[in-house]
Order: sequence, then C-alpha cells, then structure tokens
Amino acid sequence: MSAPADRPAADDATAMKLTVIGCSGSFPGPDSPASCYLVEAPFDGRVYRLLVDLGSGALGNLQRLVDLRDIDAIALSHLHADHCFDMSGLYVVSRYHPDGTFPAIPVLSPEGAGPFLGRAYGSDDGDGITDQFDFRDWVDGESVRLGPFTVTSRLVVHPVAAYALRIETPSASIVYSGDTGPAEQLVDLAVGADLFLCEASFVESGTNPPALHLTGAEAGDYATRAGVGRLLVTHIPAWTDRAEVEADVKTTWDGPFELVSAGSTYVV
Repeated sequence: MSAPADRPAADDATAMKLTVIGCSGSFPGPDSPASCYLVEAPFDGRVYRLLVDLGSGALGNLQRLVDLRDIDAIALSHLHADHCFDMSGLYVVSRYHPDGTFPAIPVLSPEGAGPFLGRAYGSDDGDGITDQFDFRDWVDGESVRLGPFTVTSRLVVHPVAAYALRIETPSASIVYSGDTGPAEQLVDLAVGADLFLCEASFVESGTNPPALHLTGAEAGDYATRAGVGRLLVTHIPAWTDRAEVEADVKTTWDGPFELVSAGSTYVV
C-alpha cells in the first residue's frame, strides 16, 4: 500500500517515490503538461532518478523539482508527441548547457526513437541527438536494470508501438500503462503492484474508437483483477469531465484510488 509523500513510508531508506510532472491526456492542458513522471529511489548512497515519458510542456515543470543534470535515465512508453516531444528541449539543454555538455543519458524506448526524435528536432543539428541520448530498444516481455530499478516492458495496444512498464525494487513496484486500448497483458504486468498508474482517456458514455485508450471502468477492472494496492488514474484530456471518469472507476474498483494531478507525489 502506498503513502502520500507528506506521510513518509515506513522505511524511507528503501522507498520509491513517484512524482507526477504532467498528466494531461493527448495534449497539455491548462492545469498540467502532457505525460511525464519522475520515479526516484536510493542507490549507491544517492538518489537515482528515472524519468518516465517527457511529453509536451513537461520540461518546464520538471526543472522546478530537479537539476536536469541529475536525470539518470529515461523510459519512453511510445513516440506520440504528448509522451516524448519535450525530448527536443532536453537535447538542447544537454548539448549546449553553459556549464558543459551532459554525459549521454540512457533512453529506453521503442525501436527507431533516435531517428524519429532527431527529425522532430527539426534541423540537421538533430542528427546529434544520438550523441546526447543512448537509445536502447524495448523488447516485449524483457527486463532491464536501471540503477535500483528492474524495468519490465510489455507491448500493449495503440496505433504506434507502445509499452506498459513495471518498475520495481526488491520492496516496491509501480506499473504504468502508458497509452493503451484494452490489453489483457496489462493485467498480467500489474499483478500485485503497489501503485498502478493507469490511463483513462475515455468515458463509458462516449462512442470511443477501438484499440486506442481505456475508460475509467476498464482501468478499475484491470486494477481489480491484478490485485493492485492503489489505482492512480491518469492521462485524462482537458476536455473530459473528471467526475465522470471517477464515477466510471467506481463501477469496477472498490479499493483506494485517485485521479492524479500535476505535482502529486506518492511513496511506496
């Protein structure tokens, strides 16, 4: 079970901390940037910082919390703008910072992320993006080690290659759905997770395109079947009624949950 950051977990020496940098679905909203989450845990006498997605508008909020030099690794769930386009800004900072160029940052991402983000930067200078970021491809079902974290990826259902992620230490676990339509593999990945950070872009009352996003009821159903400790609902577009999403969640989930907002923190 998770505890809010203002009520420290029982063992802060081993705790994982999740901070919501941005959570607006599909595009930045008036109250939040697009998707970006910071996961931190102790490692080798310091704090290791894993950035999960870096969507439109998120880089500004991120700098309120951390020095960008202190980002140890990045995990990109998929290559839609609302999950990765602020990589262009981070590239500029990491290459041209007046205190010196950053060491290359490991970036776990779908295949082809380097060339794609180089083109997104928009000039020949973008060819240097692979000097600043060490791109490594996700492999469906495989785990990688990043500092204190074991990160397991599962390919989910979306118009582009998209991955849900399980991020865990020996004592805690967070599962992030990324963007996905209905996908049973997400239940398998989330089994027993302390925190389940799951998208709910759609409402049950809507006429929703298939294989694109989840509703709050679907997120709640997955949380119930996976037996998670706490459900954190995210990726709600600015045009969507949050109260309706909340009502949908309650039809399938009776455990603790909340609709996240930018700046929220959780400790597990």
